[in-house]
Amino acid sequence: QVQLAESGGGLVQAGASLRLSCTRSGRRFNAGNLAWFRQAPGKEREFVASMPRDGGATYYGDSVKGRFTISVDNAKSTVFLQMNSLQPEDTAVYYCATAGTIYYDAQLASRDQTYAYWGQGTQVTVSS
Repeated sequence: QVQLAESGGGLVQAGASLRLSCTRSGRRFNAGNLAWFRQAPGKEREFVASMPRDGGATYYGDSVKGRFTISVDNAKSTVFLQMNSLQPEDTAVYYCATAGTIYYDAQLASRDQTYAYWGQGTQVTVSS
């Protein structure tokens, strides 16, 4: 089985930054795309960012473009999400996910059905 563990969430004020990490462990797995999604209370899960493991492209949700950056450290099997200029509307549980295939397609990269494994989530709360 493949396990994903997120960390780095917390409570911050508007305008602050946070960096989330997600480390993969378990059985040997050739990861494809790596992604972050989020879900706020009472709302559907929302795509945040994705990238192929080889770093050949990056994809972002419209609400986070220019503020969030996804990156990967393959040696450590870890994907990061740098979040700058956080706003109260960014408050959500953030989930990392990994697919078994690499997709250079923004539409496929942003669909939660693309991803086979998910972490348990980490809470990010932004106060105004």
